[in-house]
Order: sequence, then structure tokens, then C-alpha cells
Amino acid sequence: MKSNRHVAIIGNGISGVTCARQLRKLDDNVRITLISGESKYFFSRTALMYVFMGHMKFEHTQPYEPWFWEKNRIDLKEDWVNEVDFENSTLNFQSGESLAYDDLVIATGSKPNKFGWPGEDLQGVQGLYSKQDLESMEKITEKGVNRAIIVGGGLIGIEMAEMLSYKKIPVTFLVREKRFWDNILPKEEAELVGRHILEHHIDLKLDTELKEIQSNQNGQVKSVITSAGEEIQCQFVGLTAGVKPNVDFLRETDLEVNRGVKVDSYFRTNIPNVYAIGDCAEFHEAPGEDRKTVEQVWYTGRMHGETLAYTINGKPTAYQPGVWFNSAKFLDIEYQTYGTVPPQWKEDEVNSFYWEAPNGKVAFRMLSAKDGRILGVNNFGFRLDHAFFDKAIKGKWQADQVISKLQKGMFDPEFFAPYHIEIQKAYQKASGRTVQIAKKSFIQKLFGASV
Repeated sequence: MKSNRHVAIIGNGISGVTCARQLRKLDDNVRITLISGESKYFFSRTALMYVFMGHMKFEHTQPYEPWFWEKNRIDLKEDWVNEVDFENSTLNFQSGESLAYDDLVIATGSKPNKFGWPGEDLQGVQGLYSKQDLESMEKITEKGVNRAIIVGGGLIGIEMAEMLSYKKIPVTFLVREKRFWDNILPKEEAELVGRHILEHHIDLKLDTELKEIQSNQNGQVKSVITSAGEEIQCQFVGLTAGVKPNVDFLRETDLEVNRGVKVDSYFRTNIPNVYAIGDCAEFHEAPGEDRKTVEQVWYTGRMHGETLAYTINGKPTAYQPGVWFNSAKFLDIEYQTYGTVPPQWKEDEVNSFYWEAPNGKVAFRMLSAKDGRILGVNNFGFRLDHAFFDKAIKGKWQADQVISKLQKGMFDPEFFAPYHIEIQKAYQKASGRTVQIAKKSFIQKLFGASV
């Protein structure tokens, strides 16, 4: 890449910022402009809930000090892009200004799904994705909310439920599936999470859909009508039924757009020198057997940005994400997944081992192929080591081997209960095969750490 080129990046989330930082590392002279109408500075979206709960201020969510951008000569433009003139390589802004580019990176992220519900645009109805969403949620709940409704069972929904519950606002959760997040989690895990939600005094209504949002005389939320015909009085409705790529402003252009902006494995679009990364990108083909064409996870966004920087810098680099993994938190239960663990599978093709602690809050599942090689794991209530399971799945280890070495795959420190021992014992009993069972450490014996 010629060092005097100008790279414009629309979106200052993890994808866009990583791309900008990596470009600067690779080329000391390239001109870089990061563009966002949402905020001037990059911030951590996962920290928005802690700002709402008063655990931190918004400025604390910014990983870099304001001087960082000037020092690294990354220009920041706080404005919304109204139009991209691909023919003339120009961005036209809401302010009326324009900006020419040589290379364009589209990293516009996601926005909450809406499904045409009556009343979905009323005051007091919103998602939780942007800085503006946080500000709106703070403003509405400060006025006094007797009940909030959350529509859609997923990770953003459970975050919003925790946020509202923390402020002692009663929450009703409408989930259309028969179990919580059972389009992602197997039956036992979905039921574990569902029980945990109910124990936190959240009114979880499964197999129930939103039919209509009703307003008062001032155009504000008054109540919702469910698919069961029930009317629930409320003053706030959180729409958390997933997100979709934020690409509507690009649809009536020459750019190829489906769900997201269509890209190849190098993040190239159908227009030369135009790329897309992060939540808004859609691969022509999924980048792996356990991957999807649209990836909407923090760590994949970071990988997208870093990989693309090499290609823009003149070293074409294909995206190779490796073994799938993700982590989240269901209230105070931590969750991790590695590899392939679908919500359902064919019993004649896959072996499943599931262990759950007597307290119903700690669980481990491992799927393996009929030839014994590990396919993936889920775990709840404790932490596993990423490097261990990445190596095991890539190396196609046998399930017995993984269980025998499970102590090495534990990320929790000494003082935590030795769940791996109970898992090993349960696996040996269920499989009828002998595996190596670890012994409790001195510290675990001393403090009586147990399941």
C-alpha cells in the first residue's frame, strides 16, 4: 500500500478500532480516519450495563485516553454517514460535509431487530446496543418504572434484566421458545438458565410472544399484549430479540448487500478498495464448519480488524478464525462454549456426556463423534482454559483423553471447588471406561472445597 493513501473506517467499535491500530503499526505514514456518529471515542459495549448500575462512569468504558488517538495520528470524525458515493470514493455526512477516501472499511456493527410489532416505535421501547440506547434507558427509568417487559431471550436480554432488577424494577421476560435460549443451548443447559432466572425473581414467561405494545394518551408505553391474550401494564419495553447488520443505508447502492455486506475471506466486497468487517459483514461462505456467515461476537470483530489491516497494507491475508468459542454471563453464572455444541443432534451420530452439580448451577457437557474425537464443550458456573480446549479440538483428541487431562483444562484457581474430579467420576460411570481421576490438592483438602 502506498503510504500516502487515506483509509476511512466507518464505525469505531472493536472491529474498526483494531483495524485502525493495526494499520498504524504496519505503516507509519498512512492517513487513517475513524468515523462514528454514536461517540467520538471507542468504548466497550459490554460495559454499558455497569454504567447503568452505577458501578462505573461512561468515560471509564473507554480503553484509551483521548491523547492516544492524536499520538497515533488516527483522526476521529464524530458524524453520521448519510451516503457513500462509491463512484467518486466520497463519504457524505449528516452535517453536510464530505470526505474523500482511497480505501473504505465498513464496520457499522449491528442494530436491534424489530419485527413490525404494533407500537414498537413508541417512547419507552428500545434495544440496548448503542451509547444512545443507554442514555435513553437511564432517562426513562429515572422517571419511575413500575414494571419493565423484555422481549426475546438472549444475552442482551439477560443483561437488560439484570440491569433493571439491580434498580429494583420488576421485570417480565417474554420468550417465544419453550426454554430460555434453546435455539443455542441444549435442553439441560437451557433449563438450568431458566431456573436461575426465576430464582432471581424475574417473571419468565416461556412459549410466549409479544403481540402488541399499547400506548397512553401521551404516546408512551402503557402495556403489552402477549400471544396468550394477557395484558401486562408496563412503562418500558426492551426489544432484545437479536440484532441484525446495520447496513440499511447501503442497500440502494452498487454494493452487494444481503443480511450484511457480502465479503470474501479477505473481507473484500464487490467494489474495489471497499471492505467490510465485524457484525455488518456477511461471508459468501462460512469461514469454518462450526461458523456462521455473519459473526457477531467481540473477539471475531477484533480478528476481522487485525486480519484486514494486513490485506490493506499490501499483504493479502485470508481470515482463519480457528475453533469457535464464546463466553457470557447469565446473571451470576458464567458460561463458556468451545467447538460445536448445537442445541440438538442425532443420537446415532454424536455421543453426549452431561454432568450437573447437585446445586443445579454448575454444569459441563462434552460432545464427541462416534469415533471418539471431541467436537465441543459447554460449561456453566466455572471456567475452562481456552488454550487447552483449542488444542484438544484442533488436535481431535479422544474424549477419554480430554477427561483424563481435565485438571489441566481448568482455569479456576486453587480455592475453587474441584469440579473436574466430580466430572471425571461421572464420565467414568456413564461411559463404563476407565479414565485418570485427579486427586484433590492440599489446599482443596485443607479448606474442604467441594461441589
